[in-house]
Amino acid sequence: MSKENYTRKGCKDVFHAFMVKNAIYEGCLEIPHIASEKIRPKMLIPFSRAVSGTDFCSWVHFYEDDAVFERIWNNPLKYLSVLKKYQGVISPDFSLYRDMPLVMQQWNVYRSHAVGHWLQRNGIPVITNVRWSDERTYELCCMGTPHCTAIAVGSHGCVKTKDDRKYFIRGLDYVIKTLTPTEIIVYGTAPEDIFGKCKAEGISILQFDSDFMQSRKAVNA
Repeated sequence: MSKENYTRKGCKDVFHAFMVKNAIYEGCLEIPHIASEKIRPKMLIPFSRAVSGTDFCSWVHFYEDDAVFERIWNNPLKYLSVLKKYQGVISPDFSLYRDMPLVMQQWNVYRSHAVGHWLQRNGIPVITNVRWSDERTYELCCMGTPHCTAIAVGSHGCVKTKDDRKYFIRGLDYVIKTLTPTEIIVYGTAPEDIFGKCKAEGISILQFDSDFMQSRKAVNA
């Protein structure tokens, strides 16, 4: 479903309607659609380092504390020229927590897709980050996400405890069944007992170590 965006004379665009201009909306919550992308990342760099970085062969990711990248929503135009220097972007990973009010989780999914759509509209390759918390968000996280293509997920900090692991696996199962991805870009660990079944179904896993994992390897080297 697409909608025409209207401007209201004398009104400041506090909701960033410009970011979803000409967007296609999906689901009952009308989440902006992010189109599929053919290019795949070979290297990742966090947004916090990308702002002043020069490793332009990388894709920019947002698997960081929300406080670090909230500015991409608050002042997106400021960072557009920066992000254009890189090979592509994984859409923002605004947090979804099981103890967070559902409406806030819905808002964060919307914001991630609004940013992703806007970056694509400005010529930047984007791969959709899919984030869920519990069963309330399994359908939500798939809204506006392309089917039968690559998606990205962050596993860092999501599979430590028994409960976290349970919800992560259930959500991943739902995502795979719903979106039938061809590839999954994993930021963080990709345990065989979780992602092995993806490989068995012919889904390619592109795993990238988190910054924490890289620092541990450096210490142990």
